[in-house]
Amino acid sequence: EAPPMLVLTTGGTGFAPRDVTPEATRDVVERLAPALSTQMLLASLAITPHASLSRAVCGTRRRTLIVNLPGSPKAVKETLAAITAPLPHALALLTDVKVTAAAHCHVKAAAAGGGGSGGGGG
Repeated sequence: EAPPMLVLTTGGTGFAPRDVTPEATRDVVERLAPALSTQMLLASLAITPHASLSRAVCGTRRRTLIVNLPGSPKAVKETLAAITAPLPHALALLTDVKVTAAAHCHVKAAAAGGGGSGGGGG
């Protein structure tokens, strides 16, 4: 069975006529993941009002997660940081790997800035 893949695109998400990455992504994804796009947008808006010009799209095709990132290297770092915590979980779900309660606790702890020693629950 093929492992999950992560495709990160950079650039082409703005308003210029040449910016067609979101349209190309929509043409190939089978399911949109709008909450990832929203999470990136919210993080970017906290830094600059120009983030409102982003048209980034996220979605899945088979076992691949496709994420549109901005073209600016600084903005790439900022938006990727906003979605780093849920990415391992998303990729695990794409492979139908059983995600344990311990894994949930690890992700929660990492997102909160703590370690990843969590116990049960979830």
